Amino acid sequence: MAASPDAASPPTGPLERTPPWRYALGMFGTSIPITMVKSSIVLFYVDILGMDVRAYAVVMVLYAVIDAIDNPLLGHLSDRTRTRFGRRRPWLLIGAPLLAASMIALFSPPSALDGAALVLWFAVFAILSELFDSMLNANYGALLPELFPTERRRGLANVLRQAFQLVAMIISLALTPVLTTSLLGTEESTRGFTLTAVLYGLIAVVVITVMALGVRENPQHALERRPRLLPAVVQVLKNPLFWSVGLTSACYGIAVAIVLAGVQLYVRYTLGLPVAYAFVLQGVVILVCAGALFGWLRLIARIGALRTWRIAFIVLGVSFALMYFAGSLPAALGAGAVLGVGWAGMMATNDLVIARVLDLDAVRDGVHREGLFLSAFGVFGRLNGAVTGLALASLGLLFGYYSGERPGDAPGQAFRVYLCLYPLVLCTIGAIASRFIRVPPPPAEAPVHAGAQSIA
Repeated sequence: MAASPDAASPPTGPLERTPPWRYALGMFGTSIPITMVKSSIVLFYVDILGMDVRAYAVVMVLYAVIDAIDNPLLGHLSDRTRTRFGRRRPWLLIGAPLLAASMIALFSPPSALDGAALVLWFAVFAILSELFDSMLNANYGALLPELFPTERRRGLANVLRQAFQLVAMIISLALTPVLTTSLLGTEESTRGFTLTAVLYGLIAVVVITVMALGVRENPQHALERRPRLLPAVVQVLKNPLFWSVGLTSACYGIAVAIVLAGVQLYVRYTLGLPVAYAFVLQGVVILVCAGALFGWLRLIARIGALRTWRIAFIVLGVSFALMYFAGSLPAALGAGAVLGVGWAGMMATNDLVIARVLDLDAVRDGVHREGLFLSAFGVFGRLNGAVTGLALASLGLLFGYYSGERPGDAPGQAFRVYLCLYPLVLCTIGAIASRFIRVPPPPAEAPVHAGAQSIA
């Protein structure tokens, strides 16, 4: 994948457009496996297999350190790739089966494993799953500003891919509790998780392959000089927008990661219902989110992505305040509907704000290094696991919840704080920080040709 540019000289004619729906389809494939990992891993390893939350937290912190190193390297390798198939597509075709295999192994630990051996198995395959997910998303995300250089088409492509993500979540998030605990397994067994992981892995490989073979990368980008790692990293780190947008975006990402990790246990302990009822709560959130996406798209067209992003932060924060005071399933469903609206706003705008930073970087330096930049942003995103783990570990200190075998005296209040209060604090910080961020908009009209020095 590091063949010289001369060996794979691309054509220099007009850029062939990729239909937004074809690119957006890939989000369906990337979302199914990793959503299962994020939403079920605590239930699977801590509550069912009895792994201590402190061990879980250590693994998540360890992964954050490893990811801070491998994420930029993966993105940089993508930027330097030169093949006749493009820069990003080979990595997508390689990463899909690797992610599927590692996810299946993650949910298939041998029954004899216990103690340190179980923690080691969890650490190895959780880290591999996140690594290959990083590989996929760095390359998939880098295609958004490249394929769709104007905010109008970019916004449409982004909303369509978020819609595909929501379809994936209906399957991977809302239906997973039913598949794992009822249709394919039981409340206390692991067989349903293994079979569900196999099913999701196969779907992901097929969908990502179809998407990757159908997109048309900008051939002019392969004519640019190959970026060098250390100078490129230094330039990224010296960019103030990298820090301000990255940390603010991380507030949203961490809040959502906490929700995905804790919603099933929130239903079990806080609402006092069987885990399968998480299907109802998650279903409401996802359906409302899907319905609100195109409303947010219209708002973006009127006031721009940046101002809409700020509003979405506020709505998302309000939803967590409402969720905190919910004491029954109907009340939780009402709060979940508001959560769906706020989440849709963040999904519709967050990547557009980040894409503006990538545009500005390409204009300033004359090199498209979206892979490195997005992977560096991904380091902030991968704080999700570390902060989620530390937040979970705090439940032991504050409420005595260490695992399903040692839930303490107040597991209901523990997961009320975990699922609602922690995300509320993060969204409040994000809403305040977003008010101080200024990012110039992309071009108003799409260019006819794509030049090596143009963000088109």
